[in-house]
Amino acid sequence: MILGIGMDIMDVKRIEALLEKPHHRARFFTKGELKHIDQKGVQSATGIYAAKEAIAKALGTGFRGFGPWDIEITWNEFDAPNCVLYNGALARWQALEGSRIHLSISHVSEVASAIAILTDEKET
Repeated sequence: MILGIGMDIMDVKRIEALLEKPHHRARFFTKGELKHIDQKGVQSATGIYAAKEAIAKALGTGFRGFGPWDIEITWNEFDAPNCVLYNGALARWQALEGSRIHLSISHVSEVASAIAILTDEKET
């Protein structure tokens, strides 16, 4: 069963400006995400941030009780995005009794988008 759906679209220029400030980089992105961003560029950073927003929306709260640093975007061996939740985001996920977060990220030169679908179905 679907427990939540979140979608976000983000302007690359907004994230490009954010990345110029070291304190913002550390506030919005994890060390692993920053390594990925340094390799892939600002479009990927924008996709990561859109994914965090989409997950927060799918959790049904937005960034209330947790922040962007509590959602970490990771990638599997096929370069497909996944996420790891911490602190308040993890507590919200556990309260929903979810079992899987489906995540998709897309980006082009000027925008990035992401969708997150939370389910209570076991991975097959």
